[in-house]
Amino acid sequence: MVAGTRPATRTSAARLHRMFVDGAVDESVLRGTALRRLIAESWQRSKAVGVNPDGEAPSGGGMLDELRARNPLSGVMPVIRRLLVDDSPGTMVAVADREGTLLWVEGDGASMRRAAAMNFAPGANWSESAAGTNAPGTALALDTEVQISGSEHFARLAHGWNCTAVPIHDPLTRAPIGVLDVTGGPQAATPQALSLVRAAAMAVEGQLAVMRLTAAPPAPSARLRLLGGRPRLEMNGRNVPLTGRHADILALLLRHREGLTADHLALLLDERDLDVVTVRAEISRLRKSIGAEFLGSRPYRLLGPIASDADEVAVAVREGRVADALAAYPGPLLPQSVAPGVARLRTELSEALRAAVLATRDLGLLRRWLDLPEGRDDRAAWEVLHRGSTGIARAEANGRLAGLDLDLA
Repeated sequence: MVAGTRPATRTSAARLHRMFVDGAVDESVLRGTALRRLIAESWQRSKAVGVNPDGEAPSGGGMLDELRARNPLSGVMPVIRRLLVDDSPGTMVAVADREGTLLWVEGDGASMRRAAAMNFAPGANWSESAAGTNAPGTALALDTEVQISGSEHFARLAHGWNCTAVPIHDPLTRAPIGVLDVTGGPQAATPQALSLVRAAAMAVEGQLAVMRLTAAPPAPSARLRLLGGRPRLEMNGRNVPLTGRHADILALLLRHREGLTADHLALLLDERDLDVVTVRAEISRLRKSIGAEFLGSRPYRLLGPIASDADEVAVAVREGRVADALAAYPGPLLPQSVAPGVARLRTELSEALRAAVLATRDLGLLRRWLDLPEGRDDRAAWEVLHRGSTGIARAEANGRLAGLDLDLA
């Protein structure tokens, strides 16, 4: 049995479940019984978020066709059908996205009709927080393979079912992108069922890797504007409103493509020990704003191809295209942000561009730098212009240097 000791018998699990949901016993009592720790902790989480043990799974919040179309598992459904659906009579095979929404439920017709009573059907939300303890939802919550038998389910409508679920991960980032589940009678929660579902999940991840290698590189479908003024995100021809905090998070995740933990992100956003609960809440709101397909977790990282004007300037500087970099630079990165991590990004980009301009010894580029907000009081740059120019330009540089000296005095 997965992730714990042997399960409690169906009778003892049913009795413990009844006592737990009625408030006759708490988690501390459950730990002293034959009930697996995995189940006891999941029941506690389910109860804490208010899951109704007598209700059915709720319907998901998105359009099913749209959810299927944008999920990478749509391309591997033929593999799943060949490995599980075609060779598992009497059971159902379900595929859910990483939010727990069932995208496909296929298999035994009679079982599927019975399962409709608990809304185990495409479009339903079977995340643990929505439907309570169940194999696909709990597997996603813990990011591990899980088997649930009968009365170990939190919802009473699911007590007549047994299931085995294994998360499916992105082959590159290893982030969970969904879950593969087999549901049915007692045969659906045996060691043999686990081996079968685990092998199918590995085959699916292998097929995803092959598809990734053979696919053309995706063009950026989103562009983040961070320089010079109010930040904005352009996605598929529309502007997505961004709060200052969300712009900070996106800027930091663009720099740290490997991802950031909640603790590290909190430190980069506010050196005064920002609460990680606040960070998680902001990430949740940002994910709803830009789309879950662009933002991963464990650690937090960008998943979709997002371009930015700051990256374009940095690349131009790196490649020696200083004129292009200067033309694409309207001003500092997120000038209103006080996040320490963003302040570092702002300084790095500004100083890199300044040094590149000075290194060219091109007075035209230098004059354009001095017109920028951070160049107006750049004494060293004005001195270079003063030494290298004549006539009106030299007179202007002389006047600016006199004004800077007066400020210092």
